[in-house]
Amino acid sequence: MTRLQEETSSCAQCPLRQGARQVAFGEGNPCAKIMIVGEGPGQEEDRLGRPFVGPAGQLLDKILAAGGFGRMEHTYIANIVKCRPPGNRIPTPSERASCLTHLYRQIEIVDPVIILLLGATALQGLVKPEGRISRDRGQWILWENRWVMPTYHPAALLRDVSLKRPVWEDIKLVVARYRELVDANHASQYC
Repeated sequence: MTRLQEETSSCAQCPLRQGARQVAFGEGNPCAKIMIVGEGPGQEEDRLGRPFVGPAGQLLDKILAAGGFGRMEHTYIANIVKCRPPGNRIPTPSERASCLTHLYRQIEIVDPVIILLLGATALQGLVKPEGRISRDRGQWILWENRWVMPTYHPAALLRDVSLKRPVWEDIKLVVARYRELVDANHASQYC
């Protein structure tokens, strides 16, 4: 993983790297059975070079904890793009395509059983270009012999609290699948 991180840090396949302070490559357990994929780094992630460390990341940590998952123990977290788009805009299709080879290699190295996709950009960028998060969330997708669960991005929950209940329902499905495929005795706080 270290070699891939070094290659990604020096990547110049798209213009995002020129405007980014740092590459937010990914973090967590490189042998995790759950991989979480989001959209791209925001301001705090760009400053620290880590994914999901701002307000949305703090909420993600709480969601994971409620499901009995620790960020560094049970998951590996990455994004569709590794560099912050200007003004936190949605990455363009060409920017996503430029960065996908890095994400594919991360997935290959981590070899997760379950992938949790956070938001439409992750859904469309990785598994379902025509996907709509409002339609596809909460439904398992079998992709590359891995179980994929799309759900709303934590940033969306910060803007619209009514989305918290659907995300919790999705996390309960992830917990059940994790118990089925990885650890039958996995304990979670609420399910």
